[in-house]
Amino acid sequence: MLALRRLPRFTPRLAGIRGNATLEAAAQPQADAPPPPPPSSVTAKSSATAEDASGNANANISESAQGKNGGGRQKSVHAPREWCRPIAKGVEPAYDYALRYILKDASFMRNKLERVRAAVEAEEKKPEGERDEAALEEMREQVRIMEIQSEVNLPDVRWKARNGLADMSKPIYRHLVEQQWREEGDLDLLMERIYQMNVVPDMLPALHPSFDLRVKFSEPPPENNYLRTRVKRKLKQVEPGIFLVSEQTRRPPELSMTLFHTDTRLYTLLMVDLDVPDPEKRTFTTYLHWLQPNIPLSAFTTTPSVPLNTHTPYVPPHPQRGTPYHRYVLLMLPQASPTEAIDIPVVEESDRLGFNYREFAAKYGFDGARGGGAHMWREVWDETVSHIYQHTLKKEEPRFGRMPRPDPYAELKREKKYL
Repeated sequence: MLALRRLPRFTPRLAGIRGNATLEAAAQPQADAPPPPPPSSVTAKSSATAEDASGNANANISESAQGKNGGGRQKSVHAPREWCRPIAKGVEPAYDYALRYILKDASFMRNKLERVRAAVEAEEKKPEGERDEAALEEMREQVRIMEIQSEVNLPDVRWKARNGLADMSKPIYRHLVEQQWREEGDLDLLMERIYQMNVVPDMLPALHPSFDLRVKFSEPPPENNYLRTRVKRKLKQVEPGIFLVSEQTRRPPELSMTLFHTDTRLYTLLMVDLDVPDPEKRTFTTYLHWLQPNIPLSAFTTTPSVPLNTHTPYVPPHPQRGTPYHRYVLLMLPQASPTEAIDIPVVEESDRLGFNYREFAAKYGFDGARGGGAHMWREVWDETVSHIYQHTLKKEEPRFGRMPRPDPYAELKREKKYL
């Protein structure tokens, strides 16, 4: 005798539920699913007014905002490349009304933007003596603001900015990506670690990053010695301030960045160790690990387009045995002239130790308060450092330790206790 299990009542409705990755599930109504509630008279009247007001100028944005895919091209349901509605039309009238309101506001702002652009063009056509330069500059600023306001609330625009599909040639996407970097914790974490680890003021007096600089090193080696040479380690993004092992940093890191200016500007890359012991002065000094000037960057370059090891080559970090953790700071600083290359001599091996960043910055016009990118991490000595000294630096590895405390009873210990 078979035992039958009865399905719950809500099972037929599951096929009608639609998420961001579902394109056709809610297209065909289910027989057992209840019909959606009819919109009220106020909602219907408002929707008709919004549709009439938007007109033909709003047709393209309406298609993209409703999540329609044109051209007959199939989209992957696992990784959709276009925004689609989280719920079907008519399921939630309040959502439909809010979406129409956003489209109506975007259309209004675009019309206003076109009028201001026309006024700017008319003012620019006047002879130089008859132009009102103050009013012209004010209108240009209004254009820059309204270019963002006209699209900032569109769901498909915000979805693309959130999912790495931003077109950085458009002001709206640059604004949203920069806002996300500044307000959602990435910049806060970087600055917290820089100030907690006293990079400011130990290395430079002020630092105000203007773009997102990301660093990738290989993953930590496996603890199993058998797997160390048999497992291919992937690159992993480094969180600012964390500890890395020397085997991860034997090769130069992979750098990627997100900038927010469309013009190409020149930057200089520096990597400095702030905690090299100086036994003669009984203090700590610095060591220059990497230097590369004249790197062109803009909002359209996510990685450097020039080789980074042609000036002062990369030397892997090698924290000395017996010393506390070392702070390694990576800076990408804007040059004094954004378009003119500067001539910096190659730093010799003997001059890397004791590298004075403040004198270097004063000589060539670098200032961390004017922007740029920054990153940092920490390391301590391990056995890999000995290999770096032997095979890369090819010199004897130094060893440090704490000075022994003087024994106040040394004289008494040398005397006989009993006669």
